[in-house]
Amino acid sequence: MSDDTRSILPGPDPDRNLERALRLGSYTDLALDGGPELIVEGVLRRTVGLAMEAEGCHAELGGRCDVIAADGRRVETEVVGFAGERLYLMPVDDMRGVIPNSRVIPVSGTPEVVVGDELLGRVLDGRGKPLDGGKPIQHGHRVSLFGKPINPLKRQPIRTQLDVGVRSINSLLSIGRGQRMGLFAGSGVGKSMLLGMMTRNTEADVVVVGLVGERGREVKEFIDQSLGSEGMAKAVVVATPADDTPLMRLHGAWLTAAIAEHFRDQGRNVLLLMDSLTRFAQAQREIALAIGEPPATKGYPPSVFAKLPQLVERAGNGEAGTGSISAIYTVLAEGDDPNDPIVDASRAILDGHIILSRGMADAGIYPAIDVEASVSRAMTQFVDDGQQQLITRFRQVYSLYQENRDLIAVGAYQPGSNPQLDEAIAMWPAMIDFLRQHHSHCVDSSTSLTELKLLFDAVAADKDAGVA
Repeated sequence: MSDDTRSILPGPDPDRNLERALRLGSYTDLALDGGPELIVEGVLRRTVGLAMEAEGCHAELGGRCDVIAADGRRVETEVVGFAGERLYLMPVDDMRGVIPNSRVIPVSGTPEVVVGDELLGRVLDGRGKPLDGGKPIQHGHRVSLFGKPINPLKRQPIRTQLDVGVRSINSLLSIGRGQRMGLFAGSGVGKSMLLGMMTRNTEADVVVVGLVGERGREVKEFIDQSLGSEGMAKAVVVATPADDTPLMRLHGAWLTAAIAEHFRDQGRNVLLLMDSLTRFAQAQREIALAIGEPPATKGYPPSVFAKLPQLVERAGNGEAGTGSISAIYTVLAEGDDPNDPIVDASRAILDGHIILSRGMADAGIYPAIDVEASVSRAMTQFVDDGQQQLITRFRQVYSLYQENRDLIAVGAYQPGSNPQLDEAIAMWPAMIDFLRQHHSHCVDSSTSLTELKLLFDAVAADKDAGVA
């Protein structure tokens, strides 16, 4: 082999690479004077479940390879691992039509997506391609799908409240711009309805919604019923339903974060809503188990718990001169288990959690927010002492009633035995009315706080009237 040929062959051993290329695959025509780079192709040796094993080619972790199916179709795959001379590939598309010894062609470059104002009002798949039948996304500029981490010392602190239009959240669980909250609930207790309320009513400049791994029919329902035309005007929706491949579901979550990062870097305040973080974790579990990673906690391999903070940390405030990403991630508590490993891991890496109660939902109280079990960790940085006192008092009265709920229900409690409990019993109907809000109504932050003050002012007035 000539020195010129040797110089363009990849790897530390050009002779061996060329021999393997000739034996296992093929290579592009050599153009020694400024021609195309040599691409060493490989062959598909094994396919088990979702995982493919290729031999004879080189590609970096996270890189892409095309597998040529029997009909000539290119099946896009991503390198998710390797062992010795073999690459582990995971398909982005349906892998039907792939046959033994199919050609495997590495594709140069890292995954990139198109971002820009042209995305507003559009519904995209995990690749960034339109699902709404509209024109292709052509303008804008390309950014990495995986983004770049921000130096934590350069992030701006959370100092301003984000109005989400939900009375109980604005007043009792205030969310700051750049805060990351978890919405924890079992199935069927109103997660999507609450997300739709916040999407329509928020004061954020842009809303980016990621529907990851949910039922396909819910995508159109969420857009038509929860978002509506008003919500879609300033929203971007990324939909990767449950029948997509695990890698496509992961890409849907990464794409949602990349779009939000673009608008934040432009100086806009972004509300990122992702439904759900659990489906993202389950997609990573499917990939990890397929390539042989051992399960650790209730079937979840260690890589799942490494991917969660990588996704969540992309939200938050940016550097000086940029905007913010206020993020709300839904987390499915399977079987309403509060100790589910994903629930537990998510609670630890988020800046607070909103718990939805099945009991409240069954009683027809929507949004079914369990104020007693929910917390906003960053709230003390931007609410005043007066609101803090009102929140503390509301929680105390609410908890006191809940502790004695059974005694009250069976008539075992004698009025007058505990003045504080008497007050809680008197306030309970008004507190429930305060928490209840129709999904089409919007209550801004100032109105929410005013109504919270009026709740206690009415109690004080009744008490004074009773004394007189």
